[in-house]
Amino acid sequence: MVYRLIEVVTVFVHFAFVFYVVLGGFVAWKWRRTIGFHLLAVVWGAGSIAVGYDCPLTNLENWARRMAGIAELPSTGFISHYITGVFYPASIEGLVQALAATVVVGSWVGYVLLGRHSKALGRHSKAEVKASSAT
Repeated sequence: MVYRLIEVVTVFVHFAFVFYVVLGGFVAWKWRRTIGFHLLAVVWGAGSIAVGYDCPLTNLENWARRMAGIAELPSTGFISHYITGVFYPASIEGLVQALAATVVVGSWVGYVLLGRHSKALGRHSKAEVKASSAT
């Protein structure tokens, strides 16, 4: 029972991580200091796909499955088991990865543009404060 709970929680955290990899740049639009966390998440997520290193969440889920007497995930991992072929056909996996990368890059472009905009507003506000205090 405990191992099944660990497995379910791990799957939930894994899905949350995948969503954060794709959409976390937009979170940084609101909470700008989170951009570093998003960058690390993207590097880890992209690296695990490109290089194929083991994901600790997949390892934890497999451990919990073994302890619960359930078969481990296939060697292809979490994404191929829970996402590819479930939310989109495996035949368009490359397209989905390209779309996810485009969303990430787009969120980073927006992050930079919003940062420039808020700096410009900050300079404008400081000038207004100086002008109003001078009168």
